[in-house]
Amino acid sequence: MKARTLKKDKVNIITMGCSKNLVDSEVLLTQLKGNGIDASHESNSQDNNIIIINTCGFIDNAKQESIDTILQYVDAKEQGLVDKVYVTGCLSQRYKDDLEKEIPQVDAFFGTRDLPAILKKFKADYKHELVGERLLTHSAHYAYMKISEGCDRPCSFCAIPLMRGGHISRPIEELVKEAQHKAANGTKELLLIAQDSTYYGLDIYKKRNLAELLRNLSDVEGIDWIRLHYAYPTGFPMDVIEVMKERPNICKYLDIPLQHGSTDVLKAMRRGTTREKQEELIHSIREMIPEIAIRTTLIAGHPGEGEKEFQEMVGFVERMKFERLGVFTYSHEENTHAFTMEDKLSQEEKQDRANHLMEVQEQISYDLNQEKIGKTFKVLIDKKEGGHFVGRTEFDSVEVDNEVLIDASKFYCRVGDFVQAKVFDATEFDLYATVEE
Repeated sequence: MKARTLKKDKVNIITMGCSKNLVDSEVLLTQLKGNGIDASHESNSQDNNIIIINTCGFIDNAKQESIDTILQYVDAKEQGLVDKVYVTGCLSQRYKDDLEKEIPQVDAFFGTRDLPAILKKFKADYKHELVGERLLTHSAHYAYMKISEGCDRPCSFCAIPLMRGGHISRPIEELVKEAQHKAANGTKELLLIAQDSTYYGLDIYKKRNLAELLRNLSDVEGIDWIRLHYAYPTGFPMDVIEVMKERPNICKYLDIPLQHGSTDVLKAMRRGTTREKQEELIHSIREMIPEIAIRTTLIAGHPGEGEKEFQEMVGFVERMKFERLGVFTYSHEENTHAFTMEDKLSQEEKQDRANHLMEVQEQISYDLNQEKIGKTFKVLIDKKEGGHFVGRTEFDSVEVDNEVLIDASKFYCRVGDFVQAKVFDATEFDLYATVEE
């Protein structure tokens, strides 16, 4: 008998793209391990013989990165370094037929909702008793929680419904059970994610039920922070802000992608709102919670954005003074509504506009951060990096927002703990602080 046949399979899961993909990978990892299969996430070990790549198909750069990763592991397979390569996620959901033709060396392609089919490849069963349990691929003190899947919105530029399908909410009881399990395993912060979190509940409860979900999660013992992401602005349920105001463990933080500051472009984007309505919404939210940090994302260079419309967006950013802002350049995605429109701007012009918006934002962020000097904040320590402990206030999410830097030669902090930190200096995107005893 060859020694090769005695070797036990070891699976390595590689994740591309966003936090929603990361959650899917964590669920897959949990199911594999629950079935007694040796599996890890982005392991550097050389003895993994089965690779599962969870791809992203959102915009051109992300697609290219996913394809490059597939080719890298297909090459490793041809060299005999791995036995099998499986591909799942958004890219293979969207381009399965093309990928099968172009990269036939991949053993199987799966879509975004094919978890049972992947498990079948390992002669494994989907274990319902593991629903709500998830092995985390990072420090246990924070965890992403996907409250729904898919999207029913008709946004012109977005291919997510093509890859993720229609909107499906997860029941409140299931999410509470997951939160309780995470709290018991040391999670202190839940980051709620979805393609559209403000649509939550419409399918199963026949009403927008995000506020009710937040109340239930807020009651889970051991969860200190609950953070809300991807809140669609049109038809925004203001009862969410009321719950945020009354519950101390719901972060005064809202990630609300507005996408543009020109009514004409918002119409072309099929966003169902106007610049005036967006400004009114932001004013109303800040009136209820003056200290709230609002994060938004904007798209530079969407079809129909001339110089006039772009300047309207610049003025919008200057007036709104968002605490956090990300800017994407428009990506011309096939099978989306915007693909039928003329994409006039070069990538360089789009990037110039995005850069200009970020320069405006840098000054806004710098001014807002200067106001924090001398103030003390509750900070969650995420990691130690170089000579600093790195943490966040309740006004900052993981990886995308500002960080608090504490000199590790002067103060000791434990990763996953909260500290009271007094800010003594600030730049555009970082706060420097000392720890208060």
